[in-house]
Amino acid sequence: MNLTSTDRIQLRDLTRQYAAVAADPVMNLRRATWRRHNSLKSERPLIYLRAFAWAEQPESQCQIADPFWRQQENTLRRLLYWSSLNDDSIFEPWLTVPAVHACEGWGVAMKRHTSDEPGGSFKIDYAIREPGDLAKLRMPRHAIDEQKTTERVTQVRDVLGDILTINLDRSPAYRMWTAEISSDLGNLRGIENLMLDMIDNPEWLKSLVQFISDGILKTQGEAEQAGDWSQSAHENQSMPYAEELPDPDANVNGVSRKQLWGYMASQEFTTVSPVMQEEFLLAYQKPIMEKFGLVAYGCCEDLTRKIDMLRGIPNLRRIAVSPFADVARCAEQIGRDYVLSYRPSPSDMVGYGFDPERIRTILRRDLQACRNCHTDITLKDVETVQRDPTRVRCWLALAREVIDGLY
Repeated sequence: MNLTSTDRIQLRDLTRQYAAVAADPVMNLRRATWRRHNSLKSERPLIYLRAFAWAEQPESQCQIADPFWRQQENTLRRLLYWSSLNDDSIFEPWLTVPAVHACEGWGVAMKRHTSDEPGGSFKIDYAIREPGDLAKLRMPRHAIDEQKTTERVTQVRDVLGDILTINLDRSPAYRMWTAEISSDLGNLRGIENLMLDMIDNPEWLKSLVQFISDGILKTQGEAEQAGDWSQSAHENQSMPYAEELPDPDANVNGVSRKQLWGYMASQEFTTVSPVMQEEFLLAYQKPIMEKFGLVAYGCCEDLTRKIDMLRGIPNLRRIAVSPFADVARCAEQIGRDYVLSYRPSPSDMVGYGFDPERIRTILRRDLQACRNCHTDITLKDVETVQRDPTRVRCWLALAREVIDGLY
C-alpha cells in the first residue's frame, strides 16, 4: 500500500470534510425520522438516493494511484457528493473497513465471461451442470484472515484515525447478496436450468437449495458464536434505524442477529409463481430471516402477486415495490402493515432524457396510490444520467415538490 505525502494530505482533507458532514446536527434529526418511519409511525415519504451514476459525476475523478488507497479516496468522494444532494440519507461518523475473509465460496469455481465493453454484460459458466455435481459443493465456514485484517485496519487508522473513527466490521462474508440464496442459486445452477428443475427434478433442486440455506445458517451462526457480528452490519437497502433495534454503531462486535436488520430478495424467481417460489425458495429463506430482528424483502423483482406469501415472514418490516411492480396493487395489499419501499424506474426518472412534467405525473400517480402507506422513495440502479451532473439534483427537487403537494 503506497501512499505518497501528497496522497496522505488529500485523503486527510477529504476525511475532515466528511467528518464535518457526519457531525451536522441534521443527522440526528434524520435518525429520529427514520426510526419512526421504519417503526410504522411516519406520515410523509422519505427519499433515499441509493445510486446516481457516480462514474459520470466530475467529483468521481480520483487522483491516488495505489489501488487500496484509491478505494478509500473513492469512498470518501462518493459520500461527500451524496451528502451534497441533501436527500434524507444518514451519514455516519465512521469509515468502515471490512475484515478479510479466509473462506468464501461453495468449493466450486463460477467462471465469469465478461464482455470487453466497460459495464457490459457477462455470462457465468455454471458449476452445477448435472445432478451428480451437487457432490462437488463444500460447506462454507466463517473464518477471518487476522493478519491481513489487522494490517488493513491499522494502516487506515494510522492515516485517518485521528480525524474519524475507523470501524472494523468482522461480520460474516455470507450476508446481503451472499445470504439470500437466490443469487448464489442462479450463479451455481443458472436461472433457466433451475426453472426447468422445478418441474423435471424438484426433489433434487430442493436438496441444492437446502444445502445453500444450511451453509448460510452455518457461517452466520459461527460468526455469532465467535462474537464477530457487528452493530454496523445492518442490511435493509435503506437507513437501518428502527425503534425496535439498537442503532448502528462503530466497533461494537459480539451482537446477536436479533439486534440487526436482515435482508432477502428473490430476483431470480421474478417469473415464478407465488406457490412455487414459496416451495423452492421462501421455505429455505425463512430459517435465515427468523434469526434477525427485522427483515427487508425484495430488490428489482415484481412482488405484486406475492405480498400474501410474504406475510408468512413473522419479522418482515419492509417490502420493495420495484419499477416492474403494480404500485397501486402493492400499496393496497401492503397498507400500513409494512414499510413500502417505492422504487421508480431510473430510466423514467433520470436515465434517458429528463422531462419534468412526465416525472411529476409518474410520481404523483404512484405516491397518490401510496397515501395510506408508510412510504419511502429509493432512486437506485441509475446506470447513466447522460453525463448531466445536474439531473439527480433536479429530480430530487421535483420529488420533494410532489411530496409537498400530496402530503
